[in-house]
This record gives sequence, C-alpha cells and structure tokens, in this order.
Amino acid sequence: MPSTPRYTGTAIALHWLLALALFGLFGMGLYMTELSMSPTRLKLYNWHKWAGVTVLALSFLRLAWRLTHRPPAEPPMPAWQARAAQAAHVALYALFFAVPLAGWAYSSAAGFPVVWFGVLPLPDLVAPDRELAEAIKPVHKILAYTMAAIVLVHIAGALKHQLVDRDGLLRRMWPGLA
Repeated sequence: MPSTPRYTGTAIALHWLLALALFGLFGMGLYMTELSMSPTRLKLYNWHKWAGVTVLALSFLRLAWRLTHRPPAEPPMPAWQARAAQAAHVALYALFFAVPLAGWAYSSAAGFPVVWFGVLPLPDLVAPDRELAEAIKPVHKILAYTMAAIVLVHIAGALKHQLVDRDGLLRRMWPGLA
C-alpha cells in the first residue's frame, strides 16, 4: 500500500470522537422515540440533548481546526470522485451544525429547556410555540437521516479506497498508525 501523508492527531481525534458521538446519538434517537412515556424516555431525551450540544461544540472545534490546518494531499483519483468526496464533506460539516441546532430549536419551541449535563442551562433558540415545534420536529429527523445516509456513503467510499483501490487513503485518518 502506498505511503500517504496523514491528518494531524487532533484532526484524527476530532473525526473519530464525532463519529462515535454521531453513531451513539442516531442510535439513541431511534431507540428513545420508540419508548412509551417513562422516566427512562425522559432521561434519554436529556442525554440526547446533552450529547447533541456536545457534538455542536466539537463541530465548532473541528471546523476551526480544519480551517487552520491544511489536509494531507489525496491520492490520485478520478475528478468525479474528488468532487463527490468534497461535496460529501461540505454536506457533513453543514449537517454537523444543522442537526443539533434543529434539535435545540425544536426543544426550545416545545418548551423543554436544554440544560447541558444537567448543570448549565442554555438559552432557548426560539420562544415556546407548539406549532413551530411541530414544524421543526420533522426537520430535525430528516436532517439526521440525511446525515446518516451521507455518513454511510462516506464509509463506503473509504472502504472502496482501502479494499479496491488500495491507495492508502484510509491510513490518513486511521488512529494509531504512524
């Protein structure tokens, strides 16, 4: 496998930390919405909101890091693949912000405050408004499913480069490799 330049350790850590958080949030979101009203459901909703705000904060850190640190050069690939990868990355970065902000706005509109880790009350993004909450709720869900679909395409692309092209692209972001 050809040697390829790697992302910085900070970029790699932020990538995988966000990846784990997003998988956990998506799974928790699917699970908690199927529960009947109970203390467990309420606890999971609070955890989901805490994690969502954490993802939002990490996304700001990740974007700041990305804007101040050039990524390593990509291995040669057809122009359409490079454009598709760039479009997927831009969409993911946009969704890193849009999904948690839509969730926060939904929670605010529904009249449920976001209290980060049960300690730090965050300001409402919008005033309580039942109709607005009902309008935002499907937006949060659609954005989350859209992000999940793009993540799956991202993973498929990385695996294609690793298993078919064998161009070392995955090594750029894989943790623990020197």
